[in-house]
Amino acid sequence: MRGIKPQIDGAAYGPEILKALTQAFDAAWVDIAGNFGENPAEVERARTSLAEALMAVASEDCRDPEALRRGALIALAIAR
Repeated sequence: MRGIKPQIDGAAYGPEILKALTQAFDAAWVDIAGNFGENPAEVERARTSLAEALMAVASEDCRDPEALRRGALIALAIAR
């Protein structure tokens, strides 16, 4: 299963922000993973959607994993 790495490859973020993005993704996934069952394709689509939502709310100014997590979950909910 992929995480956020494919979405951040090539992005111009420093190590602190990359760490915050990874922590935010992992925490957000824990929050929503139970909603997507066991189908590997469905889980992968959900993880990709979460990563895209997280990248949509990411900024060079935000290093707070909790704020990024909340923003990604809101963006994901709006997109659905």
